[in-house]
Amino acid sequence: MSVICLSLTKNVAFNILKEKTAKGIMDALSNMYEKPSAVNKVFLIRELVNTRMKNGTSVTEHINKLNSILARLLSVGIKFDDEVQALLLLSSLPDTWSGTVTAITSSAGPDGFTFEKIRDLVLGEDVRRRSSGESSEESLNIVRGRGNNRGSGSKNRRRSRSKTRDSSGVTCWKCKEVGHFRNQCPKEVKQVNIARGSASDEDLFICCAESSVDSWVMDSGASFHATHSGEALQNLVVGDFGKVRLADDGALDVTGMGDIVLKTPVGFWTLKDVRVVPALKKSLISVRQLDEQGHEVKFGNGQWKSLLDDQEGWWQLEVVEF
Repeated sequence: MSVICLSLTKNVAFNILKEKTAKGIMDALSNMYEKPSAVNKVFLIRELVNTRMKNGTSVTEHINKLNSILARLLSVGIKFDDEVQALLLLSSLPDTWSGTVTAITSSAGPDGFTFEKIRDLVLGEDVRRRSSGESSEESLNIVRGRGNNRGSGSKNRRRSRSKTRDSSGVTCWKCKEVGHFRNQCPKEVKQVNIARGSASDEDLFICCAESSVDSWVMDSGASFHATHSGEALQNLVVGDFGKVRLADDGALDVTGMGDIVLKTPVGFWTLKDVRVVPALKKSLISVRQLDEQGHEVKFGNGQWKSLLDDQEGWWQLEVVEF
């Protein structure tokens, strides 16, 4: 009894001064705070629907808080079935967990969800994120959209120019002159965009970069241009540019950003702000990024076309299915 009294604040303790037993104290407190009145029910329902996990908050603490609210609702006569409790947990997760929520809901069987199963999946995902040192706020989604660092690449590139490799004493492989790397060669840059027009019947959807043997694949789902190596990039800035989120919820490091000149059957084409993702198997041209950079992109009749606002002609290549 004394332990209960010492645990109460003064404004609450005044209400149980007349009680002489522990049961009497608990009954008085129950009548005050667990009475199934309409006011208490509205308050608890409002607290439940407004409960959202914040980024950086412990998942365990969030689940405990949710369970506490559900227990208090049960004490006033409001009970949710097991599947509804599971859905309440999923809906209370932050936007950075949207990939996990989508994966869980897509894998639901005919029997629906159970709270215990969803709780274990959420706790397991939390352990995986913490063990991999993953930051949800900095993660980028290469399939579903851009992350929160949108637009930061250009700022980082301007701040980091002084950190690029020292080119003094270096001989260019392209022009054999001293003082710059091949991807900085002015003679190579002068050729950019000098040719444009329609392609012949043998032109392909896959573009080959002049300075790389890699093929570049047009991807309408990618958030940005990406390649696995920065060797062929111009204006390369090396650094930590966050992570790339894949469709299977995996995360890959982005280690740099720069521009690249692609040699196509109709001339040279410069892609701006290409991310370096060493773990990628294919180099990607993002339709989304082309659109955001002012290109008009069209698909039809087995071809895709790209036109920049200040260009006088179309890039036109045939689509090849893999």
